[in-house]
Amino acid sequence: MNVVMLLYPNMTQLDLTGPFEVFSSVKQFNVHLVWKTLEPVRDTHGLTILPTVTLQQSPQADILFVPGGPGQLALMEDQQILTFLRQQAEGAQYVTSVCTGSLVLAAAGLLSGYRATSHWLSLEQLAYFDVEPVNQRVVVDGNRVTGAGVTSGIDFALTLLGKIRGPEEAKMVQLRMEYDPAPPFVGGSPASAEIELVDRIRTTTQVFQQQRQAVSEKVAKKVRK
Repeated sequence: MNVVMLLYPNMTQLDLTGPFEVFSSVKQFNVHLVWKTLEPVRDTHGLTILPTVTLQQSPQADILFVPGGPGQLALMEDQQILTFLRQQAEGAQYVTSVCTGSLVLAAAGLLSGYRATSHWLSLEQLAYFDVEPVNQRVVVDGNRVTGAGVTSGIDFALTLLGKIRGPEEAKMVQLRMEYDPAPPFVGGSPASAEIELVDRIRTTTQVFQQQRQAVSEKVAKKVRK
C-alpha cells in the first residue's frame, strides 16, 4: 500500500512523525513524503524533513495523510495542494489527518458530511465545512480517519493499522515502539486539565486562533457554494 504523507512549511512535525514511525515499520506499506519540491521542509520549530517525491511524482495513495500545524492556514487556500488532495482522494482507500490537518481536508471538500476530529482549540471550526466535530482522540467514519491534536497521531496510526492489517500486527508495532503512555502529569486534555491552565492556553493562543478561525470561515464559504 502506498502511504502518501503531505509535508509543508510550518507543520507540526510530531503530527507526521508519530504516524510515520508506525507506518514505516510495516513492510507492506511504502511511505512517501510529498511536497512541491525536494527541498528540505522546515517545521514550525525549525526541524527540517526531506520530501521523497514531489506532487507530480507522487504515486496514487492508498492512504492519504495530512498533518496539522500553523502552516495549515496557507494550505487551506493553496489551490495546487487542494487539487492534489482531491485527485488523490478519488483513488485512495483511506483519507486521513491528524490535528488541524482535518481543516485542510475540509477545505478541499473531503470531509463534508463526515464526522471528524481535530486539535481541541480548533475542533469547532470543522462545523463551518458541514463536518460534524467529534471530541475524540481518533474518529473513524467510513474511509475517513482523523486524529485529534499532535500526540494522538500514534493512536490514529495504530487504529488505522489495526483496521487494515488486523489488531495483532498493530499490537506488535505498539509493543516494538514501547507505546505505553504514562504522562508525568494529569491534564493533557481540556477535560482533565485545571481550568486555569485551559484558560491560559486559550489566552496565549487567542490571536492565532482568531486568524485560523477567519481563514476557516472564509474558505468554508467557497467550499459550501
